[in-house]
Amino acid sequence: MTVANGSEPKDTGRPTPPHDEVPLPGAPGPGTAKASPASPGADSPTVSDLAAGYAEKAGLHRNSAGHVDMLKSAGGVQGIAESILPGLVFLVTFTITRDLTPSLIAALAAAAVFTVVRLIQRRPLTQALAGVVGVGISAWLANTTGKAEDFYVLGFFTNIAYIAAMVLSIALKWPVAGLLFGFVRNEGLEWRKDAERLRAYSLGTWIVVAVLALRLVVQVPLYFMGEPGLTALATTRLLMGAPLYILGLWVAWLVTKPAVPEPTPQPSKPSSSAD
Repeated sequence: MTVANGSEPKDTGRPTPPHDEVPLPGAPGPGTAKASPASPGADSPTVSDLAAGYAEKAGLHRNSAGHVDMLKSAGGVQGIAESILPGLVFLVTFTITRDLTPSLIAALAAAAVFTVVRLIQRRPLTQALAGVVGVGISAWLANTTGKAEDFYVLGFFTNIAYIAAMVLSIALKWPVAGLLFGFVRNEGLEWRKDAERLRAYSLGTWIVVAVLALRLVVQVPLYFMGEPGLTALATTRLLMGAPLYILGLWVAWLVTKPAVPEPTPQPSKPSSSAD
């Protein structure tokens, strides 16, 4: 073999390994497993992962038929009871005693009981603890002002915050309904590439916004009526809580249901006639 300068290579007396067997600097030796290159951003979650996690944390559950399990998504029977009973206990106690202090204590005790029940059941405490914190803040507000109706004022600000977040998600073309329902339907984030699906999920989000806004429209005037409107305020708070949420979620699910494509008819094969 002639090298580039035209001279013959010198024989050193030692065999030269083939080209594909010459070890490169830093290359693993024989028998050493090659390390697979780390893909960039493998450890950092993608937008799709974040959205899937958001849907899971939001409590949406899919049943065996692939649809949203409305009751389970609302927390199940126990979760609904955790959201209703503290307010109901407060109303009943205040109606009987007309005394704010024992009414607040009774509501806090009712919320604490559910936390103990979850501890005994060894179930996640997130929902129960959130309920205790919410009832605690509501009780503090009512005790500070001395007005029983202020026990329900925290819910107004919570609804306003949710409305603002959902309207912002629509404006940014990341409607909350799509982030929640998209993963239940195994659409991931592909729906964002389809203008029709994006509009459908925006409409579904507006339906949930309407449910939250309806709560404010009905309950805020009752709040400003003071103690005479307390019974009506507490009653509407119970009826427009979990039951209305489940109804709104169900309507949003139906509205955002993707259209089933019509099957394409297969062309019939021409029959071959015998010669």
